[in-house]
Amino acid sequence: MSKKGLLLVNLGSPKSTSVNDVKEYLGEFLMDERVIDYNWILRSLLVKGIILNTRPSKSAEAYQKIWTDAGSPLIVVTEKIKNKLQNIIDIPVEIGMRYAEPSIEHGISKLVEQGVDKIVLFPLYPQYAMSTTESVIIKAEKVRKEKFPFVKINYIEPFYKKDIYINCLVESIRDKFSNDFDGLLFSYHGIPERHIYKTDPTNTCNLSDCCDREFNPSHQFCYRHQCFETTNKVIEKLNLSREKTIVSFQSRLGKDKWIEPYTDSTLKALPSKGIKRLAVVCPAFVSDCLETLEEIAMEGKEIFLDNGGETYEYIPCLNDNDSWVHVIKTLCEEKIDDFYLL
Repeated sequence: MSKKGLLLVNLGSPKSTSVNDVKEYLGEFLMDERVIDYNWILRSLLVKGIILNTRPSKSAEAYQKIWTDAGSPLIVVTEKIKNKLQNIIDIPVEIGMRYAEPSIEHGISKLVEQGVDKIVLFPLYPQYAMSTTESVIIKAEKVRKEKFPFVKINYIEPFYKKDIYINCLVESIRDKFSNDFDGLLFSYHGIPERHIYKTDPTNTCNLSDCCDREFNPSHQFCYRHQCFETTNKVIEKLNLSREKTIVSFQSRLGKDKWIEPYTDSTLKALPSKGIKRLAVVCPAFVSDCLETLEEIAMEGKEIFLDNGGETYEYIPCLNDNDSWVHVIKTLCEEKIDDFYLL
C-alpha cells in the first residue's frame, strides 16, 4: 500500500554562530551552481579563494545578533510549522534544508522510515528563482534518483499570486501598517540580472515592460515579475495608493548587476522624498532569518533613521502564524490529491 508524506524545504542555516560553522554553510550555499552560476573553476576561485577567506567572520557576527537560545530562527520557525501542521494533517510531515542540516536527504529518509513512498515537497519560496525553487527541485531529484528511486515526488509550484496566500500576507501586514505611515516598502531578496535571462524560456525578457504584459509565458519563471505581481495584489487588497508603496531588492553579493532598485539605496533616499515614517515587509521570505532580522530589521532601520527617517517598523514574516500553517495545509492537500491521478 502506498503512503503519502509531506516535506517542507527551507533555505537552511549554519549549525552555530562559530566562524567555522558559518564558513561550512556558506561554502555549500555559494558553491551551488544555481546561486553563483559561473563555471566550476571560476566559482571555486571566487568562493574558496576569496569569499570564504573574508566573509565568514562578518556573517558569524551577524548571526550572533539574531541567534536564539533554541538556535537558528529559520530552523526553529520551520520546526514549529512542522509541529503545528502535523497536528492538523493526517500524513507524516518532515522538514529538510537545501543547505546544511537537516538536509533534504535526511527529510526524505525520515519519511521513508515511516513507510512513505509518495512525497509532496513544498519549497517554502513564494516566487520562483533558479537559486531557490529550481535549486531545491534539482537537489531533491538528485537525492531521489540516487537514494530513493522508488519514491515519487510532487512539487508545489510558486504560490506568489494565490489568493489564499495573498490574503494571509495582507492580514499580517494590516496588523502592523496604518495610515500613520508615509510608506510601505516591499523588500524582496535580490538576484543577478543574468538569472532572469537564464530562466526565460522565450528569450524575450528586457527587464522593463515585459513584466507588465498580461500574458507572457516567461512569467512562470520570472522572479522579477512574480515579485511585482505579489506586491500589486497586496496593494489592491489593502487599498493602498501607489504613492505609498515602494519595491526594492536586497542582499546583493559581488559587483555584478543585480535587479534594481537596491533596498539599502532606497532606504537612504526615502526620507529626502518626504517618506519619514516607514513600514517594511519582506514577501520573498516566509520565515524570519538573517536577511530579514539582521539586514532589514536592524541594519535597514539604522540606514533609514541615519538619513532623516523618523519611524521604522519591520513587519515580521508569516513564520508559524496559524493562518499561514492553514495555507500550507491547503496547498499541500491540493498536491496530495494529484497523486490519485497517477
